[in-house]
Amino acid sequence: MQKNDGMNYAPKGKPNPVVKPGEFVIAAVALDHGHIYGMVNGLLEAGATLKWVYDRDPARAEAFKSKYPQAKIASSEKEVLEDPEVRLVAGAAITSERCALGLRAMDAGKDYFTDKAPFTTLEQLAAARAKVRETGKKYMVYYSERLHVESAVYAGQLIEQGAIGRVVQVTGFGPHRLNAPSRPEWFFRKEHYGGIICDIGSHQIEQFLFYAGCKNAKVLHSKIANYSCPEYPELDDFGDAALLGDNGATNYFRVDWLTPDGLGVWGDGRTVILGTEGYVELRKYIDIGRESSGNHVYLVNQEGEFHYQVSGQIGYPFFGELILDCLNRTENAMTQDHAFLAAELCLKAQAMAIKIS
Repeated sequence: MQKNDGMNYAPKGKPNPVVKPGEFVIAAVALDHGHIYGMVNGLLEAGATLKWVYDRDPARAEAFKSKYPQAKIASSEKEVLEDPEVRLVAGAAITSERCALGLRAMDAGKDYFTDKAPFTTLEQLAAARAKVRETGKKYMVYYSERLHVESAVYAGQLIEQGAIGRVVQVTGFGPHRLNAPSRPEWFFRKEHYGGIICDIGSHQIEQFLFYAGCKNAKVLHSKIANYSCPEYPELDDFGDAALLGDNGATNYFRVDWLTPDGLGVWGDGRTVILGTEGYVELRKYIDIGRESSGNHVYLVNQEGEFHYQVSGQIGYPFFGELILDCLNRTENAMTQDHAFLAAELCLKAQAMAIKIS
């Protein structure tokens, strides 16, 4: 049975370049999380040119170069940041170090694209907000469970088309396989990873804000627990939260590291979006007991019941939009306020969580 834990989740789509070769040069710095491969894949498919890679572990840089031979291995982070050709730095550092890397990139005149979660403290968030105001550069976040999943992209299109009316609730489930032996030491230190709601809960909060069209929200309650991992006392293996949006929409989500080995993928991610005229259910990675494929979209509305399997049909427009946003200084891929609000709410939900013992 597949034991993949999702750390190296790197979807591939159909290339859809929005720029010509050399028009948008990127670099990959800090490869602590395997999501860097998904981030780079998305940008390359949208036409970006990968010039540099740097990591303090030479073996990680070499492994990255074996996947992307066009990348030159830099001798230092400074070599990358001082290159005037580089427009955007993509990084998947240890979570607690992501903000500092972003500040250095923006100070060097680069836009910054980080893996989620983008911060582990509200102080980091405040520093990033201030740096965006100071430099005018972007601090963009790879919320992959919406941006890099075709069923999730399609759900947004259905909502925009009015298929289910006004969205009034989003319910999300983000279970992941722990596969502890594959995890680095920092993954089990709360100071470094921030807690389960800060980490994988960030996906859930971001998609609630997006699907429900919220410009603000508040956390009503949240809980965390360590049910199954006494050997890792700083790990939360369960978390949940409820939120209320400024437009009256509500949200409940659950995240956990309790995925059993019998599941054929790393996590049975699901989202249910309730509207005034129908609802959508996403079975993102598997349709258990039926099909091993993912990207299943179930729609029920006034017209009837519908099932779509959308793999290979929708694509990942975020990456091309991000490139054009960086070139044109627009905000079509994601607004900076949205990226930061999702981060703020997950930090607050983590901080106020009741710890179940």
